[in-house]
Amino acid sequence: MKLDGNLVFLILVFAAVFTAAQAAVGLLSVATQKRRVNKRLKVAETVDGVSALVIELRKQRGLNAAGEKSGRLRWLSDLIVASGVTYEPRKWALFAAGAAMAGAGGLFVLTHNPILAAVAFLAIGLGGPIVWLKATAGKRAKALGFQLPQALEIIVRSLEAGHPVPTAVALVGREMADPVGTEFGMVADEIAYGATLEQAIARMAERCQHADVDLFAATVRLQAGTGGNLTGLLKLNASTVRERHKMRLKIKAASSEGRASAMILTSAPFIAIGFIMISSPHFYGDVIHEPVVKIGLTILGTWMFIGNMVMRRMIDMRL
Repeated sequence: MKLDGNLVFLILVFAAVFTAAQAAVGLLSVATQKRRVNKRLKVAETVDGVSALVIELRKQRGLNAAGEKSGRLRWLSDLIVASGVTYEPRKWALFAAGAAMAGAGGLFVLTHNPILAAVAFLAIGLGGPIVWLKATAGKRAKALGFQLPQALEIIVRSLEAGHPVPTAVALVGREMADPVGTEFGMVADEIAYGATLEQAIARMAERCQHADVDLFAATVRLQAGTGGNLTGLLKLNASTVRERHKMRLKIKAASSEGRASAMILTSAPFIAIGFIMISSPHFYGDVIHEPVVKIGLTILGTWMFIGNMVMRRMIDMRL
């Protein structure tokens, strides 16, 4: 059988492009991973001494020099610290104000209603940053729960090799990516600064606001109070955290149908209204100012909100 020369050329070109794309993706992923691992080390290069490093890392998390949250609203302070983002209130305020002005201006152009524009400005300016912080904290907590068993196993293997506890903790902070790398790095810095292992892990649990980290802190506190084999306790802790993570994934899979139903039922009315407004703008436009229509839409919106809250409670299974 004779092969077509053009076909062979195209296959070779495809193979070359595919290989180049694979190499580019691999280099980019390696560079990103290295940058994440070295994030805390870059901070260490800009300061002198362990005490200055501890203070700077705490300041970037919205903590004061003693490791305590500053005088803001307690829930907002916990949310900022748990999100892991660099604490820059002025920059956040500028971004929030810009997004609020853009959203309010766009809504005013569409509706010519200054009251709706003012409501949108307040909702975006105040609610937008909170929603962003919650999403960032949730994403960070998910990554933290996935990485924690690996970090505990690294500590266990380091202890079995004869290393002291501070060295084992510092190894995790140096070799693992964020968020676990940064958290354990802060623990190692605080231990070097003079804190005990129990105190440093307790501060880590307070920063992370994660159930698995609380379990790890309770294990360390139990070992410090009663004694015992720390290596064996950490092995059991790592196994327990991994099993809890598997159970969360099973719960997520079991509730996937309910979550999909909630998204479809919530988005379907808005999609239908959007198509109607595009295809026939006067279908609702001629009667939207009628009191009966306003009352009916308000009742439907309230009923939809209640239904969403009920479905959320049905699928919100926590472990």
